[in-house]
Amino acid sequence: MCRIAAIVDFNKTVTYNVVETIDAMKDSMQKGGPDDEGIFIDQSKNCTLALGHRRLSIIDLTPCGHQPMFTADKNIMIIFNGEIYNYQEIKKELLQIGYAFLTQSDTEVIIQAYLAWGIECVNKFIGMFAFVLFDKKKQQVYALRDRAGVKPLYYYHHENLFLFASELKSFHQHPNFKKEINTDSVALFLQLSYIPAPHSIFKNTYKILPGHYLCINMQNQTLVDHTYWNATGFYRQPLIKDIASNEIVEHTEDLLKSACDYRMVADVPVGVFLSGGYDSSLVTALLQKDTIQKIKTFSIGFNEKKFNEAPFAKKVAEHLGTDHTEFYCTQKDALEIIPLLPEIYDEPFGDSSAIPTTLVSKIARQSVKVSLSADGGDELFGGYEKYSAVIGTKQKMNSVPTTLSKIAGSFIDKINPEFIFENAPFVKRSAKLAMMLQSSNLKEMMYWFDCGNTSDELKYIINTPYNPPNKSLYTDIESSDEINSMLAIDYVNYLPGDILTKVDRATMSVGLEGREPLLDHRLLEWMAQIPGEIKIKNGEKKTILKEIVHKYIPRIIMDRPKMGFGVPINIWFKKELKDYFNTYLSAAALQKHHLFNIENIEKKKKAYFKGNDRLVPELWNLLMFQMWYEKWMN
Repeated sequence: MCRIAAIVDFNKTVTYNVVETIDAMKDSMQKGGPDDEGIFIDQSKNCTLALGHRRLSIIDLTPCGHQPMFTADKNIMIIFNGEIYNYQEIKKELLQIGYAFLTQSDTEVIIQAYLAWGIECVNKFIGMFAFVLFDKKKQQVYALRDRAGVKPLYYYHHENLFLFASELKSFHQHPNFKKEINTDSVALFLQLSYIPAPHSIFKNTYKILPGHYLCINMQNQTLVDHTYWNATGFYRQPLIKDIASNEIVEHTEDLLKSACDYRMVADVPVGVFLSGGYDSSLVTALLQKDTIQKIKTFSIGFNEKKFNEAPFAKKVAEHLGTDHTEFYCTQKDALEIIPLLPEIYDEPFGDSSAIPTTLVSKIARQSVKVSLSADGGDELFGGYEKYSAVIGTKQKMNSVPTTLSKIAGSFIDKINPEFIFENAPFVKRSAKLAMMLQSSNLKEMMYWFDCGNTSDELKYIINTPYNPPNKSLYTDIESSDEINSMLAIDYVNYLPGDILTKVDRATMSVGLEGREPLLDHRLLEWMAQIPGEIKIKNGEKKTILKEIVHKYIPRIIMDRPKMGFGVPINIWFKKELKDYFNTYLSAAALQKHHLFNIENIEKKKKAYFKGNDRLVPELWNLLMFQMWYEKWMN
């Protein structure tokens, strides 16, 4: 895993030092690639191209893995971030048809695969990857992102200039990058606590969508966006209904074993993040069962019992016999992380579990260079509590005439959002319920369930013109199965936008590679065809996954209420949050950009100071935005 940056500049006059600029762009991400660095520059009469790379050495630790990597004739060159887990199999196939190799790296396999099969070679890859490839003979640049969106890739396109990078902070190093805030994205952030792809916080700046690649034709300066894999396409396929439940479990387990085994391919020590929940316990069990060497596992605990999963993780580790490390996160530890968040997450990011994720990454990095996570299990197998909540609400609505539920929703919706400042718990729930009662399907209901602020509420926060967030992010996803449609929504939006962003930035901030076995694309392609009623059966979530887990770990150890990877910020930061809010949400701080309604934010702060803890998530998002603004816009 590494960090990459690229410049494709079609301006005939380049007024900046290209070497210094690409150096600065790649070095801004040095923590994610501490082991090696390199640049390449190609200047022609039509275009200036520069590639920059920071390396985190995982496979082929020798200098042969140096990037940018070239073919012998320098017609093909690449900068690559990620891992191709099945590279040895692809290499064997390429050797059989006459291709030769100089290194043991998976990067060279990408180059030779491209020579053999063109950009369609990506369909052979099992892994996580983002790369920029330059084909000098064809005069084309490809920028490609993996299927699930494990690895990030941003691009900027304005005034004949293209920039690419693993992180937004890289763009700030280019003198022609214009950091203009996209107010539509501000609204998205305040509604969802993250900014979903393809949007970013800046104008003219985007995230390449998972399963997509961009192709720049350097002769006519055109940009085309191609889809090579689409998760929702598999959810639109006919469901498998004529297969026995034991066959579903057996095939799922086989895929899971393969996915986990692939992700142990490394020339450095590998560990696992273990929470004690079903997903991470399964990954750990599958890895530990076939080896006498103890797998290294890591977990974070809290002294606050409501948030503490460490005892459960410890029981699982003891049962499986892993080499387990647990670290109890204190208020002091968390407070030390908060000032670092704007640097680590260089775009507004509101998931407070970034704090323990960063801490557990730091602990793991002391022992290993790669750690497996179990993200994706909730989206694949139906694990989130909200699925049951939305399904339950829909069932209750079905017992009431449609006209009546819509009238009730319309009546509740008349409540003035300004009333929220003194009565947040009631109004927040009321506003969401109003919109859910007026919804016609589970997808739309889930959209309102997920929203931190409804569109009406945003009007009282944002003080500048913006286009209200569109629920098409949810409603455009099609499946003949309503439960599967909810899982698909989270797989393509919440998973890459929040969860994978959180893990990627946290791990890379300490030079640790994070791997995600449950996001093997073969699992999604299979699970998308399984009816939702099998995944969530009679109110029980993750029934398929649980059946597999119980083969390895007794039910008595696993059965407990689901706990999110949350942080007790309401408990910890009573005093500290007030200090943060008074500093970053002060009138003076808010006046620097005039994006927000200062009077209404003051009302929210006062309500919180009077004891209204329900406002913490909303104020936390505003705080994260303000801290980001202070870091990157001043």
